[in-house]
Amino acid sequence: MRRSALSLVLAAAALAAAGPAAAQARVPRDSQLVARRDSIERELESIAVIERKVMVPMRDGARMATDIYRPKNATGKVPTIFVRTPYNFNYWDVRLGAPRDMSAELEAVKRGYAYVEMNERGHFFSEGNYDILGPPRTDGYDAIAWLASQPWSNGKVGLVGCSSTAEWQMGVAALAPPGLAAINPQGFGAGVGRMRPYYEQGNWFRGGAVQMLFIAWLYGQQNQVRPMFPPNTSREDLIRASRLFDLAPQLPPVDWAKALRHLPEKDIIEAVGGPHGIFADSMPVPTGGAMIQRTPNDPAWYRGGLFHDDMKIDVPGLWFMSWYDVSVGPNLATFNYVRRTASPEVADRQWAIIAPTLHCAYKRATENTIVGERSVGDARFDYDALTFGFFDQFLKGEKSAVLDTTPKVRYYTMGLNRWQSSDTWPPRGAEPLTLYLSSGGKANTLNGDGALLRRPAGADHPDAFTYDPLDPVPSYGGNVCCTGNAVTGGAFDQRKMETRPDILVYSTEPLREGIEVSGPVTTTLYVSSDVKDTDFTVKLIDVAPDGTAYNLDETIQRMRYREGYDKPPVFMEPGKVYKVVLGPMNTSNYFAPGHRIRIEVSSSNFPRFDRNLNTGGRNYDEDHGVVAHNVVHHSSRYPSSVTLTVVRRPTAAAP
Repeated sequence: MRRSALSLVLAAAALAAAGPAAAQARVPRDSQLVARRDSIERELESIAVIERKVMVPMRDGARMATDIYRPKNATGKVPTIFVRTPYNFNYWDVRLGAPRDMSAELEAVKRGYAYVEMNERGHFFSEGNYDILGPPRTDGYDAIAWLASQPWSNGKVGLVGCSSTAEWQMGVAALAPPGLAAINPQGFGAGVGRMRPYYEQGNWFRGGAVQMLFIAWLYGQQNQVRPMFPPNTSREDLIRASRLFDLAPQLPPVDWAKALRHLPEKDIIEAVGGPHGIFADSMPVPTGGAMIQRTPNDPAWYRGGLFHDDMKIDVPGLWFMSWYDVSVGPNLATFNYVRRTASPEVADRQWAIIAPTLHCAYKRATENTIVGERSVGDARFDYDALTFGFFDQFLKGEKSAVLDTTPKVRYYTMGLNRWQSSDTWPPRGAEPLTLYLSSGGKANTLNGDGALLRRPAGADHPDAFTYDPLDPVPSYGGNVCCTGNAVTGGAFDQRKMETRPDILVYSTEPLREGIEVSGPVTTTLYVSSDVKDTDFTVKLIDVAPDGTAYNLDETIQRMRYREGYDKPPVFMEPGKVYKVVLGPMNTSNYFAPGHRIRIEVSSSNFPRFDRNLNTGGRNYDEDHGVVAHNVVHHSSRYPSSVTLTVVRRPTAAAP
């Protein structure tokens, strides 16, 4: 029986992973890397009880592959740090032919914790069909309850992880599973559904436009057809098989900058030979329905694993975010929501750290941190000390000096290039500053006459531009993640983009005094068009005295949703002027004396956001568009404006 099970295991694995096995011979072994990993593995084996490929049952019978590392010589029961992920945590790096880096597991065990990793349903050795954004939530509940009930467990479980390894945490925490004692979500925006004023539904939308990052990401994640192991396969055989095959899907590389231009949008993954799945196909999964067909308030978003503002989290939280992540706005809104709705004791046990980095790049900050092209100074921070201090207090019951001295909000202000502290977000005492768009009707390009003024102009001299969906404004830097090779995130000098006539540029005069903007930035536009539906985009920019123009954040609004995402779409009438308030941008940036505050207005930022084809149709299934002639109005009657959140600090000065 055992020989038969093993042969089935190896045959199944060979179907899925012949690619890695073949690649193993082609990848040179880095002797120093291999030696370091071998050393960590040996040390871990010396101090830990290791149980790999434990198949943990869920309530529907599907089993999730789990690796457990716990202290060998513990004097009593131990708390658990739990990592649940769609990504590959197989202990053996098949291509390198060596253990993977297991320093996180080693550090946790050294500190007296069990460290447990579990693959989400439908990935690698875990059974069942995969669905995006965490469902079913019951899997997380069942896993935590199982861990808390183990004979070696002290009954307390803490969650840790970044990106997809974090995004499931909030929705599951709202179920209050027994044993859950603390959460540490990092870069967690794709787990946030409706968190008003945001209806991003897990980073799928912004302003009703599709954020195209998930198309590239799903290409490598959504496969529903894969080999499975017989239910009676022993753990020993699974471990043996995992040294040869890790079941990682082998997909050819894609030029996403080119691929994302394909129309219709629903066929993008199909056009590059990707697997079928939840992006464009209705699948037998809990949420159901192709994602690309959904609207921002589609009922399907509320059946999955997302965390919404009708739920409640009542456990201590340590929240990591970053200014150049794709979703810092919904993340901050979620942090504030939890502090507002949790019980008083738990509300006071929430901490936020906001770094000036890209998605999940906190620990890559250096003495001279470069984000895109911009230096933001020494942004290093001891995340590990804070994280273990947090877990020591809430999983072990030990007093944590590092946590006691950590403010509720620690945020990094770019331009000042330093960490700052607050007990609230935005910082207490922050005030709105409204600047009004103005021009003589020629704000096109950075050489135009667009301006930002302290009061609206009297007469309307509207700025017009042409938006052609077949020639959209290319994304250049930005607050992004996961777009493959299509967009490089971060701050880049936008001047080369601002030569395009379909970008309107509005700037202040050089500042006499520095201004710290820390908090939301809201843009109100009065616009008209000659089409039924179109988009308006905005970027916030810091312009240095030499003209260098670094982007800070960006937003978009699809006009059909201007009256609300929970209402039927409302289309435009040609030439009629409409007021539209775009979703807030967010930053902490010091505009030093001599710098200028700038916003760009256009109708595309592609492929950061999908193109509006301007037809008023469904967009995702259309293969042609129409050209829009769009207009921005600004006057006392049409007071188009940008409202900044300003923190006035007498001590603030340019570094």
